[in-house]
Amino acid sequence: MPDDPNDPNITLSLGGREITIRDRYETASIVNDVLIAIEFFVGSFFFFSWFEEIAPKDVGVWLFVVGSAQLMIRPAIRLARRVSLRRMAASSGSQRYHADSQDF
Repeated sequence: MPDDPNDPNITLSLGGREITIRDRYETASIVNDVLIAIEFFVGSFFFFSWFEEIAPKDVGVWLFVVGSAQLMIRPAIRLARRVSLRRMAASSGSQRYHADSQDF
């Protein structure tokens, strides 16, 4: 890969360590996405009229509020991953890290 000063990516030669960092943050992002899906799916049932006999709508509203807050967590996970990779690049003396099109 040519060394382009305009390229924002950093390439690390610490293969295994980079993969571990990427996997850890990708797993956190997937777990977060699954929790959001569950909260919104379950919360939707609280708005059916037949479900009001079982539980109040307020529970559904709170599930949506929590799910919405978790939507803000995903960019924080991505930012933390990026910062970790940049720190790792700086500590290894590398000026580039590899951002993959498969990155979340």
